[in-house]
Amino acid sequence: MNNLFSDIPADLSNEVFQTLLSHEQLKIERIVSKGHTSPPQGWYDQDEHEWVLVLQGAGELTFEDGRVERLSAGDHLNIPAHCKHKVSWTDPEQETIWLAIFYR
Repeated sequence: MNNLFSDIPADLSNEVFQTLLSHEQLKIERIVSKGHTSPPQGWYDQDEHEWVLVLQGAGELTFEDGRVERLSAGDHLNIPAHCKHKVSWTDPEQETIWLAIFYR
């Protein structure tokens, strides 16, 4: 058995991406952020849809059209394929644990 809140690295100088399950049409990933944002060089532009849930902490997603969504624990959002977005803020004071489900 595994727990989404266990095995959080003490050193979070880098954002942590962990694939929990991967299948042909589906990938489930745990992401742990602490003050991290997307790389400055561009937007995420994914071939698959992404459903994202904040389990703990808080983060902010900015979309190419200017929309900004701030998510706190329990908030979730579906991002259609090729909807350009980036993580513009995560809480620097605590770990933000995301559950991301990528699907086709």
